[in-house]
Amino acid sequence: MIDLSTTDKAARALNVKRCREKGIILPTYAQMRDPSLIPQKYKDELGTIGLWDVHPRNLFRVNWHNEPVEKGGKFGGVNYLELPRELTGTKARIVGLVGKWFPTGAHKVGAALSCLLPELVTGRFDPTAKKAVWPSTGNYCRGGAYISRLLSCPSIAILPAGMSKERFEWLKTMAEEVIATPGCESNVKEIFDKCIELEATRPDAVIFNQFDQLPNHLWHYTVTGPAMEEVFKKIAKSGDHVGGAVLSSGSAGTLGSGSYLRETFPGARVAVAEALQCPTILENGFGDHRIEGIGDKHIPWIHNLRDTDAAVGVDDELPVRLIRLFNEAAGRATLVEAGVLPETVAKLDLLGISGVGNLVAAIKFAKYYELGEDEVVFTMFTDSMAMYGSRLAEMNAERGAYTQRQADRDLDMLMGLSVDHVLELSQVDKRRVHQLKYFTWVEQLGKGVDELRAQWNGHREYWGGLRSQVGALDAMIEEFNAEVLG
Repeated sequence: MIDLSTTDKAARALNVKRCREKGIILPTYAQMRDPSLIPQKYKDELGTIGLWDVHPRNLFRVNWHNEPVEKGGKFGGVNYLELPRELTGTKARIVGLVGKWFPTGAHKVGAALSCLLPELVTGRFDPTAKKAVWPSTGNYCRGGAYISRLLSCPSIAILPAGMSKERFEWLKTMAEEVIATPGCESNVKEIFDKCIELEATRPDAVIFNQFDQLPNHLWHYTVTGPAMEEVFKKIAKSGDHVGGAVLSSGSAGTLGSGSYLRETFPGARVAVAEALQCPTILENGFGDHRIEGIGDKHIPWIHNLRDTDAAVGVDDELPVRLIRLFNEAAGRATLVEAGVLPETVAKLDLLGISGVGNLVAAIKFAKYYELGEDEVVFTMFTDSMAMYGSRLAEMNAERGAYTQRQADRDLDMLMGLSVDHVLELSQVDKRRVHQLKYFTWVEQLGKGVDELRAQWNGHREYWGGLRSQVGALDAMIEEFNAEVLG
């Protein structure tokens, strides 16, 4: 469980004072789930604030309902994009939640805020003496650095050296320190090693490791899952069903939304997408890949394997080729000729590399389970091509200008996706993958084996108990805010 009982009263009082001086009010989970609950005076203030501005009121924009504009937006419906059958080649409807319209341009800012909130309102994190360390393969450390800046907390961002230069350039404007660890997206151990080093040598470093932070799971269960439910209720026709959700593993936080769907829509399945070049669940494997933003070579501590029904391998060459099809002029013209509406084609830059990887996995999932026209599959368009312009330039330099001939090949590839490298997890498979946590988290990182067993043997009490804490946590946030407003 999240520790809500251990408090440092002196540090908490300092946090209250600091927030009062800087005009910081914290959002509750209820407000992040339903922004209509946000006080009107804070909504009015947002009318003059840019989506990416370093302003404490942007804490209230940590939700799926932001108006899709760069500045002055209020709140509306959930941001999502349904991709047509002319593009997916499936009978089932494929729908992705759109992360671009969060501050920082990716939904991971929600997980970062969720991880910091309990520590602030209990006083266990004192920004006058500590630095928040955000280890990540991409968007989480960006979200953490941004949230830290909004809350006037110094921060340290850690991410692999092989990530896109757009990430590093922006982070240097936001975090007090940026540490590049060796490798690419799949080099998570190197990130963990750096965290261990910082803990041993830097008394001011407080690690917010998304891979083991239970508030990460809680935010997605409480906020992202209901957002998917809201979209389904909006788009569903009579007799429609939720076929399931397909989400990249990464830190496994987003999979909390899959647990919500399984509970809310009986029969819905949850699948984990992973790069075929690093098939951790599929083959207990290792390797390097190019699907930026998902971590590999271990099973995250917060991954609830009981609620995971399948693993889907995605060859990283597919999203690399498809970002060109979706964004180059020749590719977009080919899609329009194939019957995809121009207004849909114009929105395909809402999918970054991992979003395209998720789309590929969702298509394979829909085909594998032979889902029909009355079923909806949810996935995640975590960030947009705004993060990857340099990758398109690199591809043009490496492979030459993008032509209609190549676009035709890539569209044929997309429409002809097979169901290879899909593993439907039996009970034994789920237990086998869960037990892989032992080697990373118990042997290397000091977690307790009793808690590892509780996640599996007492899964209802463990995960259900975590989710039941949201009410108490909201009450603590409201009490904290009341003292700030004094």
